[in-house]
Amino acid sequence: MEQRVDFYKASPEVLKGMIALENVVGKLGLETSLLELVRLRVSLINGCAFCVDMHTADARKAGETERRLYAVPVWRETPFFTERERAALAWSESLTLISQTGAPDEDYALVRAQFTDAELVNLTLAINTINAWNRFAIGFRKMPAA
Repeated sequence: MEQRVDFYKASPEVLKGMIALENVVGKLGLETSLLELVRLRVSLINGCAFCVDMHTADARKAGETERRLYAVPVWRETPFFTERERAALAWSESLTLISQTGAPDEDYALVRAQFTDAELVNLTLAINTINAWNRFAIGFRKMPAA
C-alpha cells in the first residue's frame, strides 16, 4: 500500500494540535501501561497497522510483557489483566464501536467502579485521541517502517 498524503507535512497546524492533545493525554495521570493497552486495543479494533506497531513497541519499552500484549485481542478470556484494565478495555471498545454499542450501561458501570470522575473523562479523551490518530493513519495509509 502506498501512503496517500503525508499528513504531517500537508497540514502542520493540524498535527501540532493533535500532538498537543497527545501531550495532554500523557500528563493526565493515567498509568502509562494502561494508556498503551487502550491505544493498542483501539488500534486493533480499527485495523491500524501503523498504530498497532507503534503502541506495541511503546508498551514493551514501558515494561509491558509479551504475554499480555499478545492477549489484548482476547483480554476477556484471559486472567492477565486487572479489574481497572478490564474496565478501561471494555470502555475503549464501547466508545470505539459506539455506532454498534451505544456505550452500554454495563460497560459504563465497570469503568465507573474503577475510575474517578476526572480519570473517566481523561480515559475517554485518551480513547478519542487514539481513534483520531487511527483515522489519520488508516485514511492516509501511513505504514509502519519495514
